[in-house]
Amino acid sequence: MAFSSPPRYRRHSSIPLAGPAASHAQTELPPYVRRTSSQHFTQRPQVEHAYHLTNSKNKPWATLKLRSSAKSPSLIPTFFQHEDIVGSLELNLDKVETISAVTVTLKGRLVTGAGSNDAQKFLERHVTLWSKSMGDPRAPRVSDAAHSGKLQGEYVWPFSIQLPKTVSLPGNHGCPQEYSLPQTFLERDTRASIQYDLTVLISRNKLRTDSQLRTPLAYVPSTKPGPPSLLRQLAYQERAPLPGPEFDPDGWKNLQPVMIRGSIFNARHVAAKCRLSIAQPLCYTRGSAIPCVLDIDCKDSQALDLLAAPKAVVVQLQRRVRFFVTAAGVSVNEMLGWNDTVEEVETAVWWPGERNHAEPHVRRLEGEIRLSKDLKPTSAISHFSISYSVVMHPFMTTAFTSTDTRTLLAEPVEIATMYGRGPRPRALSPPTYETSSGRSSEFSLPQYTPMIRAY
Repeated sequence: MAFSSPPRYRRHSSIPLAGPAASHAQTELPPYVRRTSSQHFTQRPQVEHAYHLTNSKNKPWATLKLRSSAKSPSLIPTFFQHEDIVGSLELNLDKVETISAVTVTLKGRLVTGAGSNDAQKFLERHVTLWSKSMGDPRAPRVSDAAHSGKLQGEYVWPFSIQLPKTVSLPGNHGCPQEYSLPQTFLERDTRASIQYDLTVLISRNKLRTDSQLRTPLAYVPSTKPGPPSLLRQLAYQERAPLPGPEFDPDGWKNLQPVMIRGSIFNARHVAAKCRLSIAQPLCYTRGSAIPCVLDIDCKDSQALDLLAAPKAVVVQLQRRVRFFVTAAGVSVNEMLGWNDTVEEVETAVWWPGERNHAEPHVRRLEGEIRLSKDLKPTSAISHFSISYSVVMHPFMTTAFTSTDTRTLLAEPVEIATMYGRGPRPRALSPPTYETSSGRSSEFSLPQYTPMIRAY
């Protein structure tokens, strides 16, 4: 990728960075202005979605309305943590209809196959909007007697369903275990999915067919990383280069060194020691970036030139989706049991960095892994999980042949949905303008055609 040189991570600065002065800098960090509306999903203006049941004349006689934080009414309703599902059901009956009850049900399911045993329900909420035992729907407090169920004309029932932050499911040895409510997950190439749907059921007597209207929902949890080091906060606040690992040890995790072995020009064997450092805490907000520093130590100057080329280094964000497959969901060529789907979803961009000139055999590369806004956050519930790692693969460059065939290192990290407190992290490299994973967000899918069972 071609771009102008990004700012380098800070090497020298007027800000004290080491020794006693560093401690003073961390205690004397200037205050910052706390963000308000830009930090919370709930500030997005809500839109209204409408779903209909129609009669033989194509006239709506039942309408479900929902207000959500989706970007457009044409997309599926989207709800963030701490938001209630608020809506209403409207009936417009041209003739007398006998109805025994009207209920709304919210369900969350983990689905790992097509069989009935491959769906685990982890959330269910019922709201009865009206039933015959409640009396006349237009004057429920006046009539104590059981209603006949004969309805005609217009009726409106508002409702509100609160989404829990956690759910409890049976764990090991039958002991209940708490899980955070997971984000909606539905991808074409992955068997497992996390689905939420809202169903309106209009119940009739035994001689008449019930009417049902169902639509999927999208749910987004509110997860955020802890604050970065005080020196990194100051750099973000001042829009200054980031202090490197030598000057901000609290801001970086230095991973275990790895040896790079291979040959150049198929003539001689070479070896180099590499140390990758990534910003900590090891939790990052999607839409931001993971700062990286790589030091390459090699006594062979020609090999060092080849290995220190920015395009030679292959560091990526790897996603692992893990779930359990039962016998009912297995085809002839598939495995029963735990299934792992692993893919690299983002790739680091590198540029030359600064390094102490007293070490001519050491080169530094600075870089970052840009994170798509559509990355699914880290989550786990029952026998399903989404996890991430920063991985380094064998170097790839002209004239160098690596003897390594496996991943050189992997460091688990987490992906969050919201920014933490403090100045917002800045990306230094240009955006790629498309997600590396090639996947679209489920919240950008067109509005789902509701499942309808009409009378």
